[in-house]
Amino acid sequence: MTTPSRALVIIDVQQEYFDGPLAIAHPPREEALSNILAAVDAATEAGLPIASFTHAYPEGAPVFAEGSEGQKLHPEIARRETGEWKTATKTVASVFSESDLAEWLRSKEVDTITLVGFMTNNCVIGAAVTAEPLGFSVEVLSDATGAINLKNARGDVPAKAVHETLMVLLNSNFASVATTTEWTAALENGTPLEGSNLVSSATGA
Repeated sequence: MTTPSRALVIIDVQQEYFDGPLAIAHPPREEALSNILAAVDAATEAGLPIASFTHAYPEGAPVFAEGSEGQKLHPEIARRETGEWKTATKTVASVFSESDLAEWLRSKEVDTITLVGFMTNNCVIGAAVTAEPLGFSVEVLSDATGAINLKNARGDVPAKAVHETLMVLLNSNFASVATTTEWTAALENGTPLEGSNLVSSATGA
């Protein structure tokens, strides 16, 4: 197997996800945060490139309003940030659409991105899907991200079902999904994570 050249991409670990209408419900947000921090610390120790994104909307927006408490980066992430990190603000789900992240990754000779942060049902899946046509392999840490409960005209789905379904979906085609512990071991060993594919997932092979 080819040794992956990894970068850690931290998506929207902001205060909005800990208190308010978008508070992460599964996995429990403090547990998810603990695993995000473990991944950041492991990536830092290994010398991986790290990129951190925050979401922002105009002043007065109901969530992520520019300059609001909810829009701020969680302090545990903020205190780990260094001048070597790539940092950017976005207004859409994908980390690629409004930034030069792809070019930055290529300049670092990165072929694999590891996604942590929030939310599974929006920015994580958005990043994973848009990475594919750009030629990047994707890893998603299942216990270092999280989902919210969803309810609208099409139905009512609890966060646990949302998160677990999307982990299976991502692992079937768009990413290799693993726990933070599994990823840290792969990082130490220089090995790729194994995902599935549509045929194997369809047949249960």
